Amino acid sequence: MPRMDTRTAALLIVSCLLPTTAAALSGAYSSAIVMEERSGEILFAENEHARLAPASMVKMMTELLVLEHAARGELTLDDMVTVSARASRIGGSQVYLKEGEVFTVRDLLMALAIHSGNDAGVALAEHVAGTDDAFVVLMNARARELGMRDTVFHSVHGLPPARGQSSDLSSAHDMALLGREICRHPESLDWAVMDQVPFRDGLFLLRNPNPLVGKLRGLEGIKTGYTVEAGFCLTAAATQKGVRLISVVMGAKTNAARGAETSRLLTRGFTEYSPVKLVPAAGDSCPRQIPVKGGKLKSADLVFTQPLEVGVRKARAGDVTLRYELPDRIEAPAAAGAVVGKAVAELDGEPLGEVPIALSAAVVKGSFWDRVFKR
Repeated sequence: MPRMDTRTAALLIVSCLLPTTAAALSGAYSSAIVMEERSGEILFAENEHARLAPASMVKMMTELLVLEHAARGELTLDDMVTVSARASRIGGSQVYLKEGEVFTVRDLLMALAIHSGNDAGVALAEHVAGTDDAFVVLMNARARELGMRDTVFHSVHGLPPARGQSSDLSSAHDMALLGREICRHPESLDWAVMDQVPFRDGLFLLRNPNPLVGKLRGLEGIKTGYTVEAGFCLTAAATQKGVRLISVVMGAKTNAARGAETSRLLTRGFTEYSPVKLVPAAGDSCPRQIPVKGGKLKSADLVFTQPLEVGVRKARAGDVTLRYELPDRIEAPAAAGAVVGKAVAELDGEPLGEVPIALSAAVVKGSFWDRVFKR
């Protein structure tokens, strides 16, 4: 029997350990990543730092900045935006805005998030920063804050650059970071899974190009992208059994391929997680009691007000702990069901979820003699 030399054996061992997939070997995409949203843990990655054209996934940053301005009170979603001549002339995917038309910020965000309207993106950028060029400066500054080191933005929409202009560049890793930040804004996730929505008083229909809408359990968006250079791209988020994963596929060959690969990668990611039921049902007894001042009894029993289930990697399921946040004591009287604290599920000191803790029964104020004999 021929002997295998040491170098060949080592190569074979390493090749078995590498996280290769049939999709990657067949060239189904150029780069991909799966990230757990809460912790940022990377479950799978391939060419995740390759700097590629992200196409319309750029619009996630446009949307994020507008939502963050709203969260800070610098604008409201009901503010009115007047469409400029420049915004009305933007090509590619659009909602055919006309110069002088007026829309709310919310309407334009929905046109951006659902229909990928380039013209809506420019109108929003101008509303926030005066010009889209000034808005791009804000985009790059925010990218640096998020640690998106592979990214440089040159537009608010991701269209191919005109002659003499530079292309937007990013990576699967950075798009996952951006998608993770978008998940902090629930309204964005609500819009991102809408299939068809009337626009302009029903005269136009916003259509979602995400091939997984209505097909993948727990899908929460987030953004598609396509140009000839970029190929078919998709940043997606999905939640199953209390776990939210973010995936990015860049450079897929077809729309169907980006959907299929995203679905496969997310499904693979979810198999690595297990739900941990810490509180099975609302009203379950809490193992702690709380001291009572001025009450008929010295302490009061507690209950959890709702179930608590968290998702963790299967190998770490036994390491989840509950940390109780309760006052040193409460003062009588107090009503049954009054919330007095909470329990926080943690893994390695990081919070995974929490549940309120309430009084299981009314705390009655003690009489003079009750207080005397409890001393």
